[in-house]
Amino acid sequence: MKKILVCVGTRPNLIKITQLENEFKKNGNFEFRLLHTGQHYDYAMNEVFFQQLKIRQPDYYLNVKADNQLDVISQIISRIQTPLKEYMPDLVMVPGDVNSTFAVGFAANRLGYKVAHIESGLRSFDRAMPEEINRILVDDISDYFFVSEESGKKHLLEEKKNPENIFFVGNTMIDTLVAFTPEIDASDILSGLKIQPASYALLTFHRPRNVDNKENLLKIIETINELSKKITLVFPIHPRTMKNIKSFGFDNLLPKENLIFTEPLGYFDFLKLIKYSKMVVTDSGGIQEETTFLQVPCLTIRPNTERPVTITEGTNQLLTLDKSQILLHASDILNGNTKTGKIPHFWDGKASKRIVETLDKIL
Repeated sequence: MKKILVCVGTRPNLIKITQLENEFKKNGNFEFRLLHTGQHYDYAMNEVFFQQLKIRQPDYYLNVKADNQLDVISQIISRIQTPLKEYMPDLVMVPGDVNSTFAVGFAANRLGYKVAHIESGLRSFDRAMPEEINRILVDDISDYFFVSEESGKKHLLEEKKNPENIFFVGNTMIDTLVAFTPEIDASDILSGLKIQPASYALLTFHRPRNVDNKENLLKIIETINELSKKITLVFPIHPRTMKNIKSFGFDNLLPKENLIFTEPLGYFDFLKLIKYSKMVVTDSGGIQEETTFLQVPCLTIRPNTERPVTITEGTNQLLTLDKSQILLHASDILNGNTKTGKIPHFWDGKASKRIVETLDKIL
């Protein structure tokens, strides 16, 4: 049997791998083990997702705890050597674009193990984003590339990757959404927050460019104030965002009505909020994909996106951090002038199955 080590470190990683173990089991030709770096160790950001998404407890846990990115990366590279040498996998799989993705891929490559990158080839062409550097570096040392949209394949070919090792399989995040649709629909988050479907807009902001910068965070708060006059806002707030609101002294600038703060939410509650929102205003990456699949209007407040299919085919619109533009597009949505979209190719809940079928042929 071929030995596969799947490595995760953050909430987005977990959402991308939920169906892999089942598919490996169905195939019967693989032994599957899971490694968690510990990059996200807050319960709400991590452990609750293991429980809800029925992900096995990690076979290896690196227990990384650090206050900065370099320490996270260096600890992972140092600590992963022992489980790699103990297990000696035939393939190390890394999803996404977080620091764990790069650090695990780099260490595995240096120790002579083959690396496969899930969600390969995505590019924002913004090197100020740590995630962009991670994407480029992990693709440079990967052996196999699993692509979620056509732009990924195009970028990898332009970067002279071997076309025989590039596989367009679809989006594993959508696999999770499809698999857990009954649980998402069963969530009571709407009644818990005393809101009705389509009566609210959902907000998320966590990008350093937006929330660590005092001027930009003030723009966001000013925009929130104006939006709250048009529709109730639900804001599951990232711990760093709340910390910066307080440290910059912006607490008193937030609207007193039509703004509902929540703690970071579990997967089912959060997806239920997306599904029944009038629109989503975000700076996230993955939410662009989830709103596209659920056909919910999305305004992404970033200068670029690594997921262009959400714009060319989906319901996503890319906007700079400009209050007037955001309010203009939000008003259009509230008035029924929404952007229509379609679900991209292979976003059908079967990407994980395609990955396993591909590995069965090439390993």
